[in-house]
Amino acid sequence: MSNYLNRTRLTLFAGFILLLLLPPVSGFFGDSYLVSLFSRLLIYALAAVSLDLIIGYGGMVSLGHAAFFGIGAYVVGILAWHSVESVPLLTWPLLLEGSESALIVFPAAVLVSALFAAIIGFFSLRTRGMHFIMITLAFAQMLFFFFVSLEIYGGEDGLSLYARNQLPGLDLSDDTQFYYLCLGFLLLFLFLSQRLVNSRFGQVIQGIRENERRMLALGFPTFRYKLACFVIAGAGAGLAGALIANQSEYVSPGLMHWTRSGEILVMVLLGGLGTLFGPVLGAVVLLLLEEFLASFTEYPMVWLGPFLILVVLFARGGLYGLLVGRRKPGE
Repeated sequence: MSNYLNRTRLTLFAGFILLLLLPPVSGFFGDSYLVSLFSRLLIYALAAVSLDLIIGYGGMVSLGHAAFFGIGAYVVGILAWHSVESVPLLTWPLLLEGSESALIVFPAAVLVSALFAAIIGFFSLRTRGMHFIMITLAFAQMLFFFFVSLEIYGGEDGLSLYARNQLPGLDLSDDTQFYYLCLGFLLLFLFLSQRLVNSRFGQVIQGIRENERRMLALGFPTFRYKLACFVIAGAGAGLAGALIANQSEYVSPGLMHWTRSGEILVMVLLGGLGTLFGPVLGAVVLLLLEEFLASFTEYPMVWLGPFLILVVLFARGGLYGLLVGRRKPGE
C-alpha cells in the first residue's frame, strides 16, 4: 500500500512539474506551438475528468457529454457576438447585453451547462444501462442539430470570435498566460473533484454504482444524488467548453457531436476509469498520438486503433494504472 502511495505521489508530482515548466522550456527551444497544443490538451483533460465523475464513480455511461462541452463554448460565442454587434441578447423581461468579460462569460457558461445537465439528467436518469446511453446520445444530437439550424450564429459553419475574453490582471491573448489559466482551472477542478469523491456524497455515489437497490433500502434518495453528480459533471464540461472557445477563437456544432463524446470517453478509458488523474493522462496521450501520427500518415486511426485495443486488453486500470500499479478501478 505504501509503495502504491509513493508511486502515485511521485507520478502526480512529476506530471505537475512537467506541465508547470512546459511554457519556459518550449520558449527556450523556440517552439511556442507546444504551449498552444498543451492548452488544448489541458482543456480536454478537464472535460475528461468531468466525464469520469459520472462514469468512473457514478456508473452512468453517457454518450452525450459533449453536449455540455458545446453549450459552454456557445455561451462564449453567443455573448461575444452580441457584444461585438451591439445587439441585446434579451430585451424582455430583462435587458441582457452581450459580454466579452471572462468574469461574466465563464460563470455563465458553467451555469447554463449545469442547467441543461439538470434538465437532461432529470429525464435520462429515469433509465438505466443501454437506455441511458441512448437517451443521452439522443439529447446531445438534438442539441447538435438545433445549433446547426441557428443561422444567426453561423449554423453549420460555426461562429468565429474576434478575440479571446478579457480577464482583469491577465492577457488571455498571450498563449502562455492562457495556458496557465487552463492549468489552474484543471487543478482546481481536480482538487474539488477529489474532495467530492472522498466525501459522504462521493461514497454514496460509489455505493449507488455498486448496488443502487441496497442504497435505496438504506434510505438514500439515489435519484437526487445521481442528478447532482450529473449536474456537477455538466458544469465542469461547460467550463472546458468556455476555454476551448477561447483557445481556438471559434465554436461550431461539431463540439457537441456524438463523436466528440466518444473521443472524451476514450480519453477516460485510456487513462484509467475512476481515477480522476487518469483521464488527464489519457487526454494528453490520445491527443499527442493523434498529432504525432497525423504528421506521418493520412490515416492516424489505423495506427491508433491497435494501440487502444492493447491498452484495453493488457492495462485494465488504464495507463495511469500502469504507472502507479493500480490494476483495476476501485483497487
